[in-house]
Amino acid sequence: METLRDVLDAAAHGVFPPADGGTTVVPQPSSRDAGVIAFTGHSVVFTDEDPGWVHETLRILDCDALAATMNPRFLAAFMERTGRTTDTVDVLTVGAPLAGEPPLALSEIRDPGHPRVDRSRRRRDDVRVWATEGGVLVLGRGVAGRLEAAVEVAEAVRHRGLGRALAVAARHLGGGEPVWAQISPGNARSLRAFQAAGYRPVGSEALLSARPRSGDCSRSRS
Repeated sequence: METLRDVLDAAAHGVFPPADGGTTVVPQPSSRDAGVIAFTGHSVVFTDEDPGWVHETLRILDCDALAATMNPRFLAAFMERTGRTTDTVDVLTVGAPLAGEPPLALSEIRDPGHPRVDRSRRRRDDVRVWATEGGVLVLGRGVAGRLEAAVEVAEAVRHRGLGRALAVAARHLGGGEPVWAQISPGNARSLRAFQAAGYRPVGSEALLSARPRSGDCSRSRS
């Protein structure tokens, strides 16, 4: 059976599900992560719910086939069925690995009590955090074990290319594997930074969490 990691690994190399308007249902990669990824003309739902429920709900709701799984009515039904919550629908991007050292000086933060470390560990495993003047870079294992990056840039040093430099640094620090980033569509500044750093949009993602977010909307912001 195809896994979500299989789908993500293929997408990272430019190979996507067929643009046939269909929906593929795969098992959750962990108890933490369930949700939807919509590629061009095809969606992948990762859940331990009955695949028949997913397809029947989409049929009953009669949503647009090319974007059915991202329709608010389906997402609401999905959350009600699973008892989960979600923050937003993000743009899912991926950057190929880069060799050599990062293009800016970084110091790794090893303090487990650092607020950025604490927030990241709610969503990722094996979290590592680096800091530079005015910015922070996070790498950790997120959905299906993929390597995910998030950056933060202080307001005082914005518009100087630091967000882009941190996103590039993540590609150097990834140990030879693709680096993923989820970005809110409304965060145009962050989208521009990651695209300028060589990250390609591959789809959209709605990640359903098993725990309340309590106003924590800190994913992949630069």
